[in-house]
Amino acid sequence: MNKTIFVIILRFVLLVLLQVVIFNHINFLGYLNPYIYILFIVLFPFDKDNRILFIFCSFLIGLTIDMFSDSGGVHAAASVFVAYFRPLMMRSVFGVSYDYHNIKIESTYFGQRVNYLVILILTHHLMLFSLEIFSFAHVLLILKKTLFSAIFTLIMCLIFISLFSKKST
Repeated sequence: MNKTIFVIILRFVLLVLLQVVIFNHINFLGYLNPYIYILFIVLFPFDKDNRILFIFCSFLIGLTIDMFSDSGGVHAAASVFVAYFRPLMMRSVFGVSYDYHNIKIESTYFGQRVNYLVILILTHHLMLFSLEIFSFAHVLLILKKTLFSAIFTLIMCLIFISLFSKKST
């Protein structure tokens, strides 16, 4: 249990640092901006007993990003929204395996992994940009930013998951 807590804290700190120091400064053409901190929500250990802790930790990572980005709480809101609906997303992608607590994103089939990440990232980004722009007049801008940032975030997440996952031989 102590190793798990250490890994969660280390992942939290590293993802916040990467997001704030590197990825917040990437803003290609105004639409491409990866939000790699979402990996914290993706990789958080699944357990039905610690759902409140998970939602609180998701709020904390979003709030931390908001404090460094001066974004007024949109990252915290989007992170909590995605954290709350993550069990539904996992059940829709992984099916029965989800209910038996044996999901490790690194060891899932590539197609399932991509489906899960696409659903989670698109939901997060749509909520994030809807709250950031907050105008029905700019629906196309919200969708454009959501789509392009989601593609870039998906690619970065897949790279990070493949680079830092434990290889089982």
